[in-house]
Amino acid sequence: MPMEALLHTNTMTTLIVAFIALVMFTVLLIRNRALRQRMQQVQEEAQRKVAEAETQLDTERRAAQVAAREKILHARQKIEQELKVQHNELDKSRRRLEQREDTIDKRQVELEQLNKEMATRQEQVSQQEAEVEAIIAKQTEQLERISDLSQAEARDQLLQRLKEELHQERLQFIQRSQQQAEEQAERSAQNIISQAIQRCAVDHTSETTVSVVALPSDDMKGRIIGREGRNIRTFEQLTGVDLIVDDTPEAVVLSGFDPVRREVARIALENLIQDGRIHPGRIEEMVDKARQTISERIQEAGQNAILQTGVTGPHPEIIRLLGKLQFRTSFGQNVLQHSIEVSHLAGAMASEIGAHVAIARRAGLLHDIGKAVDFEREGSHAQIGMEITRTRGEREEVVHAVGAHHGEIEQQSIEAALVQAADAISAARPGARRETLESYIKRLESLEAVAMDFEGVEKVYAIHAGREIRVIVKPGEMDDASSQELARDMATQIEKDMDYPGQIRVTVIRETRAIEYAK
Repeated sequence: MPMEALLHTNTMTTLIVAFIALVMFTVLLIRNRALRQRMQQVQEEAQRKVAEAETQLDTERRAAQVAAREKILHARQKIEQELKVQHNELDKSRRRLEQREDTIDKRQVELEQLNKEMATRQEQVSQQEAEVEAIIAKQTEQLERISDLSQAEARDQLLQRLKEELHQERLQFIQRSQQQAEEQAERSAQNIISQAIQRCAVDHTSETTVSVVALPSDDMKGRIIGREGRNIRTFEQLTGVDLIVDDTPEAVVLSGFDPVRREVARIALENLIQDGRIHPGRIEEMVDKARQTISERIQEAGQNAILQTGVTGPHPEIIRLLGKLQFRTSFGQNVLQHSIEVSHLAGAMASEIGAHVAIARRAGLLHDIGKAVDFEREGSHAQIGMEITRTRGEREEVVHAVGAHHGEIEQQSIEAALVQAADAISAARPGARRETLESYIKRLESLEAVAMDFEGVEKVYAIHAGREIRVIVKPGEMDDASSQELARDMATQIEKDMDYPGQIRVTVIRETRAIEYAK
């Protein structure tokens, strides 16, 4: 390129750059001027708003000062009014106090006058008392001279007479109260018990400690005994029951205190007789089958018992023990049937008096459960029953009623008393139980001996199979009121010293004789 053209191009570039710089400088000057104008406007606007705010604040300050002055004025007026009211009330109170002071002054004067009058009357009363004491002393002296008794002796005689009268009145009151209570309680109890018995009648069967098994012929006895007695020994070892083969025609006797074992032996022996094959192996097989049969019967009997009484949810062991009671008797009374009857009676009486029916019914069913194992453990059947029911998850109210039904522990609930009463009713019904002649005579003798230990008793007779005792007292040593007290004390002593089913009536007889001679 030629030099001139290059120079011309450079010059043009320089001019263009200069022009562009000039344009940019001009633009910057214009923008700067606009910014200064904007800043000036903003400052003027801010100054204007500050002036307005100061004006408004001054106006509000003046208004607040005016309102505060008005409030202060109003409060001052209110306080002045309250002070005025309080001042008026103080004036009224002052006037009332002045009136009261005047009244007190008047009453003080009146009291002084009354004190003077009282002093005068006191002197008169003292004089009269002295005169009365003198008269009493004179009369006492005259009475002592007339009666030949000192004042102390007369007082002692009077006190003794009062004691005797009070004793007689106390005995008569006790007799009347007891008679009324007994009549009312007797009516209520008879009604409840009669309704319970009518609703809960069940049958009873009598059993003993022996079972008789009939034989088709006396030849069977030899087969039962076996060669050198091996059959009878095996049978007794497996069953734990004595097999008695005697001269009784066409019969053998099974003897044992465990009713379940005795029933197992009876069933096994009857099956052996029916089968005809009697040898040790067959005996063992039949005894096992009989045990299975009895186990099923025990379970079924326990289930039927809880179904009949409506008891729910007992432990399986309790059901089994209840079933075992089917083979246990007490004085000839079947214990399971007795327990079912006691459950019904206790529940019926509980419903009549508003007690807990479910607890009474449950405790009645379980009250004799200890008899299922009492020959295996030490202690009374009530204590064993408490242990069994407690360990098998029964409620404490049921456990207590089971343990208290024979009075071995103190009764703490109405349900326990109902179970005891139901047990006595079931046992005391005519025909429910039987006892041996020896124990019957011994009980009557013990009953008469308890009554003869009391002072003033002349003769004692136990009648009505021991259900009543009649006591004849010496009329010269006891009066009618004391006879009533003797009957109550005698009944308490009998309850404490003796065990008996049902109740015993105590009748005290005092004979009064009036004897005169015609001359």
